[in-house]
Amino acid sequence: MRSESSIGGAVGLVASVVPVLTGLVASAMLAVDYLRPMPVFCTEGGGCEALRHTAFATPLGVPLPILGLVGFLALGVASVVSSARARLVQLALGAAAGLAGLVLVAVQVHLQHWCPYCLVADGSGVASAIVASGRLWLAGTARAPRLLSYAGAGSLAVALLVPLLVGFHASTVPAVVRDEMARTPKGRITIVDFVDFECPFCRMTNAELEPLVEAHEDRIRLVRRQVPLHIHPHAADAARAACCGERLGRGDAMAHALFSAPIDDLTRQGCEKIAQSVGLPLDAYRACVADPATDALIEADRAEFHAAGGFALPTIWVGDRQLVGLQPRDVLQKAIDTALARAGS
Repeated sequence: MRSESSIGGAVGLVASVVPVLTGLVASAMLAVDYLRPMPVFCTEGGGCEALRHTAFATPLGVPLPILGLVGFLALGVASVVSSARARLVQLALGAAAGLAGLVLVAVQVHLQHWCPYCLVADGSGVASAIVASGRLWLAGTARAPRLLSYAGAGSLAVALLVPLLVGFHASTVPAVVRDEMARTPKGRITIVDFVDFECPFCRMTNAELEPLVEAHEDRIRLVRRQVPLHIHPHAADAARAACCGERLGRGDAMAHALFSAPIDDLTRQGCEKIAQSVGLPLDAYRACVADPATDALIEADRAEFHAAGGFALPTIWVGDRQLVGLQPRDVLQKAIDTALARAGS
């Protein structure tokens, strides 16, 4: 009888712990992506990000994955303890996890955004509810071997800690940004701006960014990378003009003039006039524009943008934080202030 009881207890413990481990791993991965400036496990711009920006993501101001971690950890502890009271606690926690899982799946169906890690965590909650009820009614008071209980507790710690350690130590900063950050003197920060001078959102964002950079010009190193979009007829000429402005020592002035000029003036001839207006020698400017190395540099910038996972413009890296799309001044200001604080005085 004792052997049968041990087997039943062992089966009940294993069946209880498996969905909890799955839920813990998924919740830990989501917690990393909620707490880091850039996602490590989820795809940028995917369903995970869309859900993260809804009210359901932070009930009562607490990131939902944190609640999931606490819930699954408590459920796991109840699962490895062999007592009648622990079984009742497991059932109560499992029922709550199952209900929460069903509600959150329904939310994703309603919003038509799908987060794979959320679905795994939600499914684990539902499975935990089913197993908890089955264990209470079928396994009765059967106790699992003590060694198996210890192993179950250890597996909970591993499932919690490994994704957190991996996620918080993983680098989400692309190589091009890391390289520029490495060139930045101590106490200063790097802003890498992937731009298209004809892109309306790039132009509007630059109007908000430029005064902030000027206010901290002694502590900010701004690097522009050219990504002229094919849908913009003047973008390539403006990109060449910007590259040549950099090469001839008037990069910031040229970029400011290109952003300020009407889009219709960003033709080859219009860019020449802009170059003259910022003091570039015309012969040197024309030679630079015609140099195949200039187009090669633009293509290298474009390749680095795609290699870094870029998918929209503007894309701005303020230190290790990525900002994509049209940005208001307060968001840019907060990102710059945070990066400056990290850099120290």
